Amino acid sequence: MAAGTDFSPPFRNLEGGYKRNNVALMDDEDELSENSNNSKQMTKGRPPRDIAVVRRCISSATLTDAAAWDFDLGVVSITSPSDGTSDFLPVFRSGSCAEKGPKEYMEDEHICIDNLLEHLDAIADFPSPGAFYGVFDGHGGSDAASFIRKTILKFIVEDSHFPVCLEKAIKTAFVKADHAFADDSSLDISSGTTALTALVFGRTMVVANAGDCRAVLGKRGRAIELSKDHKPNCTSERLRIENLGGVIYDGYLNGQLSVARALGDWHMKGPKGSACPLSAEPELKEMLLSEDDEFLIMGCDGLWDVMSSQCAVTMARKELMLHNDPQRCSRELVREALKRNTCDNLTVIVVCFSLDPPPRIEIPPTRGRRSISAEGLNFLKGVLESNP
Repeated sequence: MAAGTDFSPPFRNLEGGYKRNNVALMDDEDELSENSNNSKQMTKGRPPRDIAVVRRCISSATLTDAAAWDFDLGVVSITSPSDGTSDFLPVFRSGSCAEKGPKEYMEDEHICIDNLLEHLDAIADFPSPGAFYGVFDGHGGSDAASFIRKTILKFIVEDSHFPVCLEKAIKTAFVKADHAFADDSSLDISSGTTALTALVFGRTMVVANAGDCRAVLGKRGRAIELSKDHKPNCTSERLRIENLGGVIYDGYLNGQLSVARALGDWHMKGPKGSACPLSAEPELKEMLLSEDDEFLIMGCDGLWDVMSSQCAVTMARKELMLHNDPQRCSRELVREALKRNTCDNLTVIVVCFSLDPPPRIEIPPTRGRRSISAEGLNFLKGVLESNP
């Protein structure tokens, strides 16, 4: 986890742009035109398979702390989180950007649906408002990422637990989608993908993650991570892998994969339903949105390899205060990651929960001298850096 992040209430662990039509199934047309002079045209396809093992690229670029940004500091206040009696109801606005980056092939996929009821042509008693977002970081080809993007929402809404028990529906859908991919003889089932989704109904948001994509909430300038990176060297993942007979070589699962959870990669899995070191089961986090929750950033590891969660939130908040455009905001995050020499594909989604830009608020003067903890100082630093 990046420094300066928090997992404070009202989160519940569940173990386990603007768009004209409010719906966007994103492919390579979302790439940055501004970077066309510096990179070749995005090409979706399958990379050469002439090596024994497929290793997903891990950027060697150095993380830059959010303090490196030259932001003018405003005067802000720290407000307490809203309680559960709030009348707040989110309004969804999203923007996305995808870039091939320095890699030869584009293997990422993503999906943005701001109006889920309209997209599904749902009946009147369907939970409202609803939205769905996903980032799928493919490896060993784009077949797995493309298949999961097209089918994951279908498996969720058709599950018997939906919409009464969202967490069960989502967790089951991930596994069913993984099995369905294995049954499709027209696809390369040795390709794989990580999967990060966010499903929102009313104020309830459930984030599901399998792999090393990451979802980060911007809460009054603070970065709050809503997913955990599933790296093989992570303590909990290492224990799970070793208990199931897997091994980790130089940070790679069975010497082949730099993630501990993924869909696809059936050359590394056993029979369906059997326990396997490479798991398709997601970890979930459910939360209740409040007026303090300003936006959500979802990105593949190409972003997080070169940028901390707090730095991304600080930059996004500053951008949104300037122009209030999530599409432009996602583009700027991708552009910054490219400047920092990421070595992977880049996909970023920014979801705003209000029509208004993040506010600039003042802090009332305090009497006397008061001490502040290291945790409080870090929190205050993140808030201050988000004000232009």
